[in-house]
Amino acid sequence: MTPHISSLFQTCYFPAKALSLTYHLLLAMDMVTTTFTFEGYRIKEYKGVVRGIIVRAPTIAQGIVGGLKSIVGGNIGAYTNMCEDTREQAYQLMLQHARDVGGNAVIGLRYDASDVVQNATEVLCYGTAVVIEEE
Repeated sequence: MTPHISSLFQTCYFPAKALSLTYHLLLAMDMVTTTFTFEGYRIKEYKGVVRGIIVRAPTIAQGIVGGLKSIVGGNIGAYTNMCEDTREQAYQLMLQHARDVGGNAVIGLRYDASDVVQNATEVLCYGTAVVIEEE
């Protein structure tokens, strides 16, 4: 990874609505799986559990629109977008944590969510950072 891209990644939070071309290139370089192996690669070193945690509450506008939509029924787009943005941010934090501990891949990726207080939810993205190399 070039120093420019690395320093950019370390100083930005990357809101899901404002992704840059550099950000997309960084994602393409990451090796992440929900399984515990990569076909064609061997795990050289285990770096440990890595995680990204975001706690998010809906904005007032999302709450109003969501409340009205729940009365009428159907998909609540404002909440769907908020949840997707939150998962993406937790995922990016987990990737950064993996890089910080020296990993070049993540195995066993999982998500978890729980209510922290009324109208605020914690989203946790976690896995095991590893160093992999081609067989």
